[in-house]
Amino acid sequence: MKIAVDAMGGDFAPEAIVDGVLLAAAELPESVAIVLIGKQAVLEPLVHKGTAGARARIELVNADDVIEMSEHPTKALSQKPNSSIGIGFKLLKDKQVQAFCSAGNTGAMHVGALFSIKAIEGVLRPCIAGFVPQITGGHAVILDIGANADCKPEMLAQFGEIGSLYAQHTFGIDRPRVALMNIGHEEQKGSLVAQAAHQLLKDNRRINFIGNMEGGDFFAGKTDVIVTDGFTGNTMFKLGESFYSMAAQRGISDEFIDKTNYESVGGSPILGVNGNVIIAHGISSPLAIKNMIGLAIRQVESDAYTKIAQALS
Repeated sequence: MKIAVDAMGGDFAPEAIVDGVLLAAAELPESVAIVLIGKQAVLEPLVHKGTAGARARIELVNADDVIEMSEHPTKALSQKPNSSIGIGFKLLKDKQVQAFCSAGNTGAMHVGALFSIKAIEGVLRPCIAGFVPQITGGHAVILDIGANADCKPEMLAQFGEIGSLYAQHTFGIDRPRVALMNIGHEEQKGSLVAQAAHQLLKDNRRINFIGNMEGGDFFAGKTDVIVTDGFTGNTMFKLGESFYSMAAQRGISDEFIDKTNYESVGGSPILGVNGNVIIAHGISSPLAIKNMIGLAIRQVESDAYTKIAQALS
């Protein structure tokens, strides 16, 4: 198994990315290698800081260009085919790697996935999934957290099915509970879109839909999959992540709040595309990068995207 990592993407790249890769490489099984993509002359001395065992798990692939955070995704991808993101998607499309991870330009990662490996046939809109720690243990999958700010009811209903399949195959949950984020538990509550989505989710016998949930249920362990539009999902997800930094600033240490730290999972998969693509925060630390690679390995092993494609075909 080969996991490709964009060494040039992120606010603290390439140093933080390489440090995270070295942390991950030191613990990888022999069957896994990391393909580090970026300016080789810059990366070689950084990688050399690692142990011989870690260095043996890393393969460098040169990329002359970098897509900056502020660049327009589509324009940057077309004008910079030799960027670290562009080359990463080429490797993924050609199946030379089994997953591609980046803390770089999120828009470029999303557009790159759609242009290279493309959306799974039947998927209305690929989405970005997040992981919300639950007080009862484990995580709930929340989707969408930013790819689709405006959603039609049919899209939300499909997010429920995609999230259910992902939770089933990646987390081993036999029949994941699916809930729709809303302003009340009652079936008739919410916007017209939410009400229509509720009915579609309720009518779908392929999922275990348990009804609406409210913001107060976010960490409560009542569901395994949280369905919402990208605007609401992004807002709630980032609010949840802020608990850790707020607690740290106030000198509060709590085992559960520690799990809201973005570093604990490290990345978010793009679901609904024909491959494994993981995106991370631009501010990602070495620990976040290490955990992102762990998530990528778990996702490759679960073969979740293939299972989603088979279910939707």
